[in-house]
Amino acid sequence: MKIELKNITVRDLVEGYVDKQEEGVRGYAGKLNIRPAYQREFIYKEKQRNEVIHTVRKNFPLNTMYWVVAGEGFELMDGQQRTISICQYVGQLGPDGTYIGEFSVEWDDGKPRYFHNLTPGQQNQILDYELFIYVCDGEESEKLKWFEIINIASIKLTNQELRNAIYTGPWLADAKRWFSKTGCPAYREGEKYVRTDGDHAVNRQGLLETAINWISGGDINGYMSAHQHDADAQELWQHFQNVINWTRVVFPSYRKEMKGLDWGRFYREHGQRSDLNAATLEARIKKLLDDDEVQSNKGIYEYLLTGNEKTLNLRAFDDKMKRKVYEQQGGVCRACRKPFDIAQMEADHIVPWHKGGKTILENCQILCMICNRTKGGR
Repeated sequence: MKIELKNITVRDLVEGYVDKQEEGVRGYAGKLNIRPAYQREFIYKEKQRNEVIHTVRKNFPLNTMYWVVAGEGFELMDGQQRTISICQYVGQLGPDGTYIGEFSVEWDDGKPRYFHNLTPGQQNQILDYELFIYVCDGEESEKLKWFEIINIASIKLTNQELRNAIYTGPWLADAKRWFSKTGCPAYREGEKYVRTDGDHAVNRQGLLETAINWISGGDINGYMSAHQHDADAQELWQHFQNVINWTRVVFPSYRKEMKGLDWGRFYREHGQRSDLNAATLEARIKKLLDDDEVQSNKGIYEYLLTGNEKTLNLRAFDDKMKRKVYEQQGGVCRACRKPFDIAQMEADHIVPWHKGGKTILENCQILCMICNRTKGGR
């Protein structure tokens, strides 16, 4: 693999700059693909974006960026955030020879200025600013490996963004149409049920990752590899809709606790059951929400499907109550009648929760660990 350092100016970078959104972003006289398949969407916040411009206008050095040779041109491997910040500020060159930028930044006098508001000297200082680019030329596998290694920006790629770098093709292009754009169909369909914050955000490929995880049972890489060259992602989109529709039918009364649950797994394991009555489940939900013993309202839905009480995070006896009952029992396990140190014993409900037992002193007993963990009726 060949790597060489290339110095270009901002003027060179923004020549021929064009942003067609999802259709692509190009610069460097059309020879640089600024948003190749393995790059994430533009995610810099306003403050970060503006700091890039302040760095350039003060002639401070920016971090080195990385390109790879692609046919007759280049693809931007690392530095998309900085590159687009610069291109958006300077903007596209109009027919009258004036650059039309997309945002303004605050100047030293505290006033915001677009690039076209600057004096010719100020404009030239920015346009003549030198960028340091490492250009890599080699096999695809080498480029992608290098891409992982140099992914050292302050905002790192998510796991799904890295997967997208490996499994590019017609299937991924279609899948992103459904799952990866602002206001995309999958977001409109399921945003109340799926996490879309932080690294789970739509433009960080979080929604796409969730959908593939649901249909593959957790084998995201395997599924993307198997479908990489499919013509479209209709199967994925249909499955996502099936999960959301099933959820709405089984649990028609929406509550905020439903957001972010593993509905794909619930659908996979329980989607064919005929005993799930929405009215009955709703009555049980209300009862559980009113139960002071239940500490995890989000766990109610999984409990109703699986019967696993651990998802409810039921109230436990505190150390003070445990100590009191331990002393009352004389340090003897109530089941095997053998003495133990308190550290070797656990507080247990005499009448279990599912039979109406409460976490109160009168319903507490102390058992040794062995007896407690082999006790029936839990």
